[in-house]
Parts: sequence; structure tokens; C-alpha cells
Amino acid sequence: MLVLTFRGLYALAQGTPYPGQSATGPGGADYRHYAVAFYDAGKRADGFWLFEPADPKPDSAPVVVFLHGYGAYNPMVYGKWIKHLVGKGNVVIYPRYQKNLLTPSPDRFPANAAKGIRDALALLQTGEHVRPIMEGVGYFGHSYGGVIAASLGVHWAQHRIPKPAAMLLAQPGTGPLKGARLQSYAGLPPDLKLLIVVGEDDYVVGYEFGKRVFETAVHTPHRNFIMHRRDTNGQRWIQASHAEPYCYDLDFDTQVRNYTALRVLQVGRLDEVDFYCYWKLGDALLEYSRTGRYGDVAFGNTPAQRYMGKWPDGQPIRPLSVFLPKSAEASSLLTRP
Repeated sequence: MLVLTFRGLYALAQGTPYPGQSATGPGGADYRHYAVAFYDAGKRADGFWLFEPADPKPDSAPVVVFLHGYGAYNPMVYGKWIKHLVGKGNVVIYPRYQKNLLTPSPDRFPANAAKGIRDALALLQTGEHVRPIMEGVGYFGHSYGGVIAASLGVHWAQHRIPKPAAMLLAQPGTGPLKGARLQSYAGLPPDLKLLIVVGEDDYVVGYEFGKRVFETAVHTPHRNFIMHRRDTNGQRWIQASHAEPYCYDLDFDTQVRNYTALRVLQVGRLDEVDFYCYWKLGDALLEYSRTGRYGDVAFGNTPAQRYMGKWPDGQPIRPLSVFLPKSAEASSLLTRP
């Protein structure tokens, strides 16, 4: 039986932007809601956590499915990103697909995640919950979560989950494991808006899988492959490791302290990589897929898409590198596994 626990109502963010964060626009601090209702139905390997906008509470809201990385079945791991998405007006479903670090086998991950998505959507249709808007659903996935998102994007109909309108794969990959990978992603929806973001210094999964999706999703023309690169001003580093999407928030801590959670508490940080890479691109991607706005921020190798903010002295941080479909430049640069 589904056991749902209301864990609390939490403030979304401070009253002013975080240091380095834009005040408005994609990735910015112009929030529509100022609190998040946190629900826990994540005890099972196919459970979920649910985050609903409040203050003010809407009658309905669009949905983002957030698929965690391997072992990250403690939603605190991406807590500040989740708060940001909710503040922008989304219900966030955070499916669990693992019982622990050893079980189940990775080939079961997509089915477990899909079960959590279905159960969460059914729950949202009941009681005092914010009703889900079933059009324009976004799927975000980090690391193994990106692999699961891509698989669900191909097989959404058989899993009986909403068709993805937007998909952000953040440093997707499986490392030494192979479960849940597909040979080809040509089955992704033709109208899907797809961004694949990898880190220059991601030595956990590299960018072999992201490259596979980018090259084989041949029926999904609206796709970009984006590389985030390291930079420094001599005093502080902007890093480009596998850990960049982590931005923990103890409001959502479920007390799991496995290897992943402990690692996140050591290396997780909030900086321009969050604001101008993952948050900015994610916001723009969702808005473009739903309303047609911010297409120049989400796609096209434009200055707005590449922009990564500025150092305190006003000098620009090293911009993102963007590769478009059938780009000779992309083929020549995407050679490292």
C-alpha cells in the first residue's frame, strides 16, 4: 500500500537572489511561489517524493519529473534545484528507482521510476493536492537518471506515463554498468525538445552516453549537445565535474547516508554553474516547450544560451560550448569516451 507522509511546508528561497544568480529570467530569482509542500512516499524501491508549490497555492501546475543519479534516493541531494523549479511554478515528482546501492538490477530502474510517476500523478488528482497539468511535462535526469529519462522518453507509452515535451539530460551515463541503456534513441518523440549537458571534467561517466543519445536521436531535430567547461579568475574555480548538478538542501533530508549522500555533503555547492547552466537551461527548455518563449536561451548556440555569468570584476565566465545536429565541429570534438 502507498504510505504518504506530509513532511512539511518549507520556504523556497531567500528574499534576494543568491550571490551570482540573476534577478529575473531563466535561472533567475523571480519566483511565483514562496513555499513548497514536501510529501514522502519514497520508502519502496518504486516510490516517490512529491513537491508542490504553495504561498500562493495554485489549483493546478505543470509537472517536472526529476530522475536522480545512482544512489541519490535522498531528495536533499538536488534540494535547491527542486526548490527553484517549484518556485517557478512546477510540481516536481522525484521517483525512487533503487532499494539500495545493490538492488534492484539496473535493467529494472525505468520500470520502477515509471511506477513512481504513475502513482504520484494519481495522488495529485486527489484531496487537496495541486492538480497536475498533463501537457508540457518535463523530464530532468542527472547521471543514471539521465539514462532512465532517455529510456522512458522512448517507451513512455508502454510505461503509461505522460509523453515528454522537454528533456534535460545532465551528465547522463552509467559508468561501468549497462542496464537501462538502449542501442538507439531514434524512438524519442519527434516533437521533443532535448538538451544534453556534459561536463568537461566528468570522469565518473564521461560523455559517451550523452553522445550516443545526441547522435542516434535522429528523428528528434530539436536537440543540442552542450559542454560545460572549467574556468578560473585566479581566486576561485568554476568546476566542470560530475558533481556540478548537486545543490543539497537539508529541508528535504530523509537521513539516508550512503556513499552518494555523503559525497554530496562534501562536494555539493551552489554557484554560477547551477544558475546559468542547469537552472537557466532547464527553465528555458520548459518555457519554450510550453509557450514558445526563451527558445534563444534553450537552443541554437546563441550568446544567451552560452552565457555563464560574470566574475566579480565584470569579466565573463567561460561560456558553454554548444553543438548542433549534423555539425562537423561536434563530430570532431566529441571523440573522448
